[in-house]
Amino acid sequence: MRAEVARIAAGDLEGYEKFLKASEAIYRVGFEALGDEPFDACTDMARVLPDLVRLEAYRKVYSLACKHVTDARLRVVLTFQSLLVGGNPFATTSVYCLIAFLERQWGVHFPIGGTGSFVRGLVKLIEGQGGAIRCSAKVAQICVTDRNAASSVRLSDGENLAADVVVSNCDSAWTYKHLLAPEHRHRWTDKRIERSRSSMSLFVWYFGTDGRYEDVAHHSNLLGPRYRELLGDSFARKLLAEDFSLYLHRPTATDPLLAPAGYDAFYVLSPVPHLDSGTDWERTAEPYRLAVQQRLEEKLLLGFGNAIVTSRLLTPQDFQDRLSSFKGAAFGLEPVLTQRAWFRPHNRSEEVDRLYLVGAGTHPGAGLPGVLSSARIFDKVVPHADVLIRARSA
Repeated sequence: MRAEVARIAAGDLEGYEKFLKASEAIYRVGFEALGDEPFDACTDMARVLPDLVRLEAYRKVYSLACKHVTDARLRVVLTFQSLLVGGNPFATTSVYCLIAFLERQWGVHFPIGGTGSFVRGLVKLIEGQGGAIRCSAKVAQICVTDRNAASSVRLSDGENLAADVVVSNCDSAWTYKHLLAPEHRHRWTDKRIERSRSSMSLFVWYFGTDGRYEDVAHHSNLLGPRYRELLGDSFARKLLAEDFSLYLHRPTATDPLLAPAGYDAFYVLSPVPHLDSGTDWERTAEPYRLAVQQRLEEKLLLGFGNAIVTSRLLTPQDFQDRLSSFKGAAFGLEPVLTQRAWFRPHNRSEEVDRLYLVGAGTHPGAGLPGVLSSARIFDKVVPHADVLIRARSA
């Protein structure tokens, strides 16, 4: 990395080192110390304010990079990572500069067998502890007792599942707006949810090819001609731009068994605005896919269009309709400073007793490390089984 920085911006090598030191300091506090700690009370936020000020969390991601390096290209390279958690580097708190040190320190990992193997491992863990997994059972409502405690979930077919505690790993805005009745919500009202800032969404194209592209890495980023302006279109102006930046994922570079022998598997994603853009994705998806295909053919996968053997699209409309994400936002609430930590929907619901939230929409936020950290927080705040048994006996 140092050699690459020296190659494109030799005068910024010292500044890059300073940026890394700042990133490490933020990581030590923002991730190691606070990433798996609940923020139940405003005093929890007050306790960390001195650290946040010292680490310049009031800055934006891009601003912190500009403090240390001057080359425009290097500033892009050091700041686009906040998009991995749904944040605009020009608006998101510089806390997310911790990603630079996290990736440098621990590397980037991929589960053999794909992300599905990771999911299967979690299922095995749950079932090994006596739990049961039910798929294709849509939840219609979280039911609440007259003592303001979650007591069950009602499925869309009318079945009611009693529970000592209810845990939602659904998008937090969707959980409150669509699963918990308005009379049980005082902080996360419909008005507040609508007023909150949602992250951008994603256009994702999964495809497989007859033939392998051995010179294409597992991870590739193709940044478009605009940076600040394109992100402004996606986040602030809610406009689907004609240009785009792309991330190309080729998992078969690491795990060839994810495709038949002689074939490759890919997905490519483009950050796009959520559904407030008014885009008709049923009409727009295929032309957009063709534009993405043309860009990939020009830059990385020459002539691959004739080799495509399987194809599937995921649009912001799918994020809303299939994945229950409010406004089709791919990462929940945008991680600006006023929607972080205590300001984010709490892991222990502020609205209803015995209701808990995990996943990207609660603290600490989106991304696989953040989502797993929310489960660690849940383990700290949920009443344990022996307490529940005693309570029922009493």
